[in-house]
Amino acid sequence: MRSMISCGVVLAVLGVAASAEAASRTIMVTGYWPQTNNMVRQFSQNSAQNPDGWKGGNWEGRGYNIVSYFPEFPGGTLGQGVGDFEVNYADTSSDFWRITAEVKPIAIITFSRGRLGSNWEIEQRNKNRNDWTPDFTGATPGTNPPDPTAPLNFARSSTLPMNQIRDAVNAAGLGVNAYVDTSIDGAGNYLSGYMAYHGVWYQSMHRLQSDPNWCIAAGHIHVGASTTLEAATTATEITLRELTKHLDTRIPGPGAVVVSAGAGFLACRRRR
Repeated sequence: MRSMISCGVVLAVLGVAASAEAASRTIMVTGYWPQTNNMVRQFSQNSAQNPDGWKGGNWEGRGYNIVSYFPEFPGGTLGQGVGDFEVNYADTSSDFWRITAEVKPIAIITFSRGRLGSNWEIEQRNKNRNDWTPDFTGATPGTNPPDPTAPLNFARSSTLPMNQIRDAVNAAGLGVNAYVDTSIDGAGNYLSGYMAYHGVWYQSMHRLQSDPNWCIAAGHIHVGASTTLEAATTATEITLRELTKHLDTRIPGPGAVVVSAGAGFLACRRRR
């Protein structure tokens, strides 16, 4: 009986490992106002937005595809914009659920333009609030918070490797001040906070490894309005490197699964 139970446990573990290896290898990143749209442009698969070609396929040989979505701002004005994720509540929410259903991301980073200065503000708290500032159409999401499954002002935490991102960006000498924002207000009550909550909400919905749409990490980063495009692009790449390292600790490589499977089946056969 003990041998049969042990084999059952081994096979169950191997099944989880195999499902982990089969998980999506796509990381979804989004932007709003510049530079947060321009700094992720290289990862867009839209040739009109990225005529130089998609750079996100098996990015840097790390085993993950990076895809980006963002609006454009003709004339350079910081208005609602056009395209995916316009600075508009209804457009943001509908685009988010449509795109995540297509991409099934293993991780999500949402970016938006932040306060003055050259900053990399990693938001720890993301709130399910109802006091949203009206968008350019004068609309809000309504009197109800976006997530009906959680109480008003419930805060979901970022699941990005926040400290590692902070330390790596600061160590790069970019002139960008990276820090983790632990304030009660979180990502704010405008489109940044609304988008931020969608990302961490999605991750919480798909947090289980057994979920076919498993999502390991999600979080929001405010990029200071004075951050240069060069620095913002480099900081984005540093952030993605830290994220892929984190994902690697959760998703076993194919070699580990094969070796474990062989050892597990051999052990079962010997016990039987």
